[in-house]
Amino acid sequence: MGGDLAGVRLWARELDAVHERFVHRFSRSEPRESALAYMRGLIAPLQRKNGWTVAEQAGHDGPDRIQRMLNRIEWDADEALDDVRDYVIENLGDREAVLIVDDTGFLKKGTRSAGVQRQYSGTAGRTENCQVGVFLGYATDRDRTLIDRRLYLPTSWTDDRERCRRAGISDEAAFETKVAMAKAMVRKAIADKIPFGWVTADAAYGFSKGWRFELEQADVFHVMATTRHDTVVTRWALDHPVHDLFTGLARQKWKRRSCGAGAHGQRVYDWARVEVRPWHREDRRHWVIARRSVHRPDEISYHIAYCPAGTTLDQLIRVAGSRWAIEECFQTAKQECGLDDYQVRRYPGWHRHMTLAMAAHACLTVLRARELDTGKAETDPPSSSTSASPRSDA
Repeated sequence: MGGDLAGVRLWARELDAVHERFVHRFSRSEPRESALAYMRGLIAPLQRKNGWTVAEQAGHDGPDRIQRMLNRIEWDADEALDDVRDYVIENLGDREAVLIVDDTGFLKKGTRSAGVQRQYSGTAGRTENCQVGVFLGYATDRDRTLIDRRLYLPTSWTDDRERCRRAGISDEAAFETKVAMAKAMVRKAIADKIPFGWVTADAAYGFSKGWRFELEQADVFHVMATTRHDTVVTRWALDHPVHDLFTGLARQKWKRRSCGAGAHGQRVYDWARVEVRPWHREDRRHWVIARRSVHRPDEISYHIAYCPAGTTLDQLIRVAGSRWAIEECFQTAKQECGLDDYQVRRYPGWHRHMTLAMAAHACLTVLRARELDTGKAETDPPSSSTSASPRSDA
């Protein structure tokens, strides 16, 4: 019990520290206190996390104070999220970090929640009535968390301005594809000098030649999943299908490697790569990478990489494998931090809830990373060297 109590005090202190990062974004004491109470409730071991249970956890008579903070009182959730992201970078920042783009669904009833419609939800694995959020993850060798988010608005919303107004969506909010939202988040990370080394995404995003070209023009290294129907420039053709590059490839070109631990152990596949774009810069390379199932060799997926000339296949596999880190973020943020437990319908309220849930997740992530560092320090031999502080190489 004593250890549990010490742990509760530890995360409570750290949550206070995260809250202090953005407390100045509120002009009054009530929403400041409500935001902290809300984050405490999101982390608390409640069976259900809604306005009533979180308010009860905070000692409030009802959910009104929490609901005012989420829906009615003016504060800028994007600015608060920048403060949370700065906290993440100070504690986890790494020049070799991977930025990961992915989306996740939030099942909803009715038609009033901003952005809701029947659409594919990766969470459910089928078409459901849901909202979809596009997120940016930040993964390092130490840990991973979420640092940006945008609510996807289908054309069924952006084509109906009155419906948008009722949900708190401004008249300036135009339709954006999920790829466009991903581009905007990565551009912001670059502009804000977030330290990272790579960008990765699944085929829904990586298939975009336009985005890959934009990243290359900015000299941002990336390993992007794509489909077997994608085409690349080779010395033989301008539009060469990626799946044809590996037909008849010598057996010794395939390397059996793990791309990281999964829910059922190491994710082991056979990997191979073929160089493309022969007129590139001398210090850069373009590769198509194939990942083949060990037990079902007909199942092959593909990635396209832009990287420094000396990058090894093992390094590219590490980046490709890091894409699953954002799925782990979604899972832990939903299970431990109430990412999908919200009772807000309006567009600003969605972004406010996500900001506070992501702040709670960042807090737990940093605490876990520190705990791992402490354990490593106790087992590793002492070293006189010190690591360099993070800087942006993007």
